[in-house]
Amino acid sequence: MRVIVFCHSLQSDWNHGNAHFLRGVCADLIARGHFVEVYEPADAWSVTQLVAEHGATPLKGFARAYPQLHSNRYPPGTLDLDLALADADLVLVHEWNEHALVQRIGEHRKANPHYRLLFHDTHHRAVTAPESMAAYDLRHYDGVLAFGSAIRDLYRAKGWAERAWTWHEAADPRVFRPLPGEPREGDLVWIGNWGDEERTAELHEFLLGPVRSLGLKARIHGVRYPEHALQALGDAGIAYGGWLPNYEAPRVFARYGVTVHVPRRPYVQALPGIPTIRVFEALACGIPLVCAPWDDCEGLFEPGEDYLVARNGNEMRGHLHDVLHQPRLAQALAEHGRRTILARHTCAHRVDELLDIYAEIAPAQSQAAPPAGALNTTKPQGEPQR
Repeated sequence: MRVIVFCHSLQSDWNHGNAHFLRGVCADLIARGHFVEVYEPADAWSVTQLVAEHGATPLKGFARAYPQLHSNRYPPGTLDLDLALADADLVLVHEWNEHALVQRIGEHRKANPHYRLLFHDTHHRAVTAPESMAAYDLRHYDGVLAFGSAIRDLYRAKGWAERAWTWHEAADPRVFRPLPGEPREGDLVWIGNWGDEERTAELHEFLLGPVRSLGLKARIHGVRYPEHALQALGDAGIAYGGWLPNYEAPRVFARYGVTVHVPRRPYVQALPGIPTIRVFEALACGIPLVCAPWDDCEGLFEPGEDYLVARNGNEMRGHLHDVLHQPRLAQALAEHGRRTILARHTCAHRVDELLDIYAEIAPAQSQAAPPAGALNTTKPQGEPQR
């Protein structure tokens, strides 16, 4: 099968967590023998910011970490959809694309019914910026892949799409796995962006405060930390490590005793059942996890077995102390959490679900086996533009 993906960026995960899951899905499709081709704009802000801060080295690091993945970086306004979609079977359009491109692809699908077209939503904008999401023209799309049932239901209720499926994110266990033997560097590590003040109070209560009161040796990685946030980290005695390539997270997790999940407020208040992909990745890496409150109403995990839940800062302090001082508890959490990921939440599981959805909506003539000799990797289109 020929799968075409339109996304903001596959190469850069600088303030762009959507790249994590897309990399795993594309890699798994390729491993199964499908042809995958990815398109991203040449001026993608994630790549632009990454190169401005760190040069071209991280892009080379991505190429080494994912040698099977490549992107076609196109200048805005010049993308030839007839060429890009000529032999497509399935097309995925991620929601961090311009409205005009989403509409253009939909109109192309109307005129060329040989492929199936799905919109992929992995953000809280359906709640926090509904006017922006309503502006996407999805009339000619075959449906929406939503990373939680609450998002799926919004598309249906608001009439943004006739069909929508829940398609949770997941971890790629080929990348996110335990790395025994790494030297211990500290007690707690957290990988996440400060963001748009959507969880400032929560970070103080569930992360900075407990670290300070317990005197933990802690480190934080991420971007978009304003000066007041950096000052707060310093006051809590937390080292700030800046941006971390996502494929390096397993090595960092392996050097610390525990990590935490502090969800953004929109997910807690309006979109229950949706964890960030960091939860899947941390559990896949076998590091004990303690979560600030979130409602796992879709039954993805087993709270208390896969991870501990702290209802407030005092409980977070207690849980962190216990995990760091009770090796059996830490080991039990790490092993149970990883088993759950391997049993239900890998990118391979999500590709199974995607192929089931495709089979449900595919035209009869598209369900034949792919032709012999079909390419099994994405094809590079020259050097990334700077």
